[in-house]
Amino acid sequence: MNLSRTLATTRRVLRQLRHDPRTVALMLVVPLVLLSLLYWVYDDSPGTFDNIGASLLGIFPMITMFLVTSIATLRERTSGTLERLLSMPLGKADLIVGYALAFGLLAIVQAGLATALAIWGLDLDITGSPWLLLVVALLDALLGTALGLFVSAFAASEFQAVQFMPAIIFPQLLLCGLLAPRDSMQPVLEAISNVLPMSYAVDAMNEVLRHPDVTGDFFRDVGIVAGSALLVLGLGAATLRRRTA
Repeated sequence: MNLSRTLATTRRVLRQLRHDPRTVALMLVVPLVLLSLLYWVYDDSPGTFDNIGASLLGIFPMITMFLVTSIATLRERTSGTLERLLSMPLGKADLIVGYALAFGLLAIVQAGLATALAIWGLDLDITGSPWLLLVVALLDALLGTALGLFVSAFAASEFQAVQFMPAIIFPQLLLCGLLAPRDSMQPVLEAISNVLPMSYAVDAMNEVLRHPDVTGDFFRDVGIVAGSALLVLGLGAATLRRRTA
């Protein structure tokens, strides 16, 4: 892996994003609108907003970055840009990590805005540090980026890339503990939820919500989310094709 080539890839992706302000605005504004909508839905029950809002701070970045990354990468593949790049002395790891850095920077802005709005704008009541919420949100965004890069290798069109969301994201959303405690689920569903990274993202958010200090469970949860992101990035590099079929 070559650092200068990786950073050159990051700069190229950021330049492309700069020329698409509508997409960037949607990525940054939509999570804020959804959080505000959720706050108003539970206006008479602030405790419910605290429980769900903290979890959604981790879920929104993952979903957004999954969609944007998968479609953007697929667009470069179908336009031939990816093939031309890989015909040059550019390693697969340089390309994957370059993309992850570019979208990760965008994720930092998105997660920062959402966390600031939730805590200081919508009075999200947490026991732990807001910085820990931000760390978990960033790791979730990185995981969403990694998943988007990975599935883009298996999609032949942008429509197919979008269809991967119900297959990859929705099961995690249903089983992560947002709708019902994981230990109250049917045993098979609980076992499945135990191997899904979004479950640990929600658990980490709940640790920050309920504990003033960093707990061992928090370190375990963020470690699993970070490890899952690195694993999927590795799979994305391994499945990246130098030639488009």
